[in-house]
Amino acid sequence: MTQTDLAEKACLHIWVSGRVQGVGFRAFVQESGTILGLTGWVRNVGYSEVEAVAEGSRKTLEEFARVVERGPRGARVDQSRVEWETPTGEFRWFDVKHSV
Repeated sequence: MTQTDLAEKACLHIWVSGRVQGVGFRAFVQESGTILGLTGWVRNVGYSEVEAVAEGSRKTLEEFARVVERGPRGARVDQSRVEWETPTGEFRWFDVKHSV
């Protein structure tokens, strides 16, 4: 990835908590990121929190955040936190990582 490519990209780091375990939340986030053409990862953090990092255009990442904050049918997002970070270009696709 060139410097120009990185300059046009943004990186979103999001944490959501609530009823996000056992409802296909990680698969939903991974599929949503892939459909939107983003790269990054999603994983469970503890019992009731999911964390994701995604790279792409800022506009697309804002849409991604809205989708994640809604979640799949059966989920309930009580809280979300978003941080904007510097993109690294290290991701090739959108992946599900092992829980921490």
